Amino acid sequence: MKLNRKGSAAWSGGLKDGKGAITTESGALKAYPYGFSSRFEGKTGTNPEELLGAAHAGCFTMALSLILGEAGLKAEQLDTTAQVTLEQVEGGFAISAVHLTLVGKVPGIDNARFVELANKAKVGCPVSKVLNASISLDARLA
Repeated sequence: MKLNRKGSAAWSGGLKDGKGAITTESGALKAYPYGFSSRFEGKTGTNPEELLGAAHAGCFTMALSLILGEAGLKAEQLDTTAQVTLEQVEGGFAISAVHLTLVGKVPGIDNARFVELANKAKVGCPVSKVLNASISLDARLA
């Protein structure tokens, strides 16, 4: 099976005074604003790192659900946050790390096994595989 999904961006103007809009194929985002101020100054709008964090958290959590199911387990609740680090490096900026924080409620599993399966999901999730960054994980049962 091969799936293709699309996201698009439009931009006008310079880096600091310009304005952009991000759209997803599904329509979840439609011309949603982004720009220098939302990326570097905390202003309203989104940014690529935030979107990447949401994508990584979603992918990882789905992968963990699959792995739990393969182990005969079913989560009552899995909550994941992905903190994406953008930092200035020689020659520009780079995403240097992603830190996943996971809290789960899974009947019939102890914390050590939960962490083991979560780490398997961290490595196996397709978004993890595409990132060339340090990806860390904190996982615990609620």
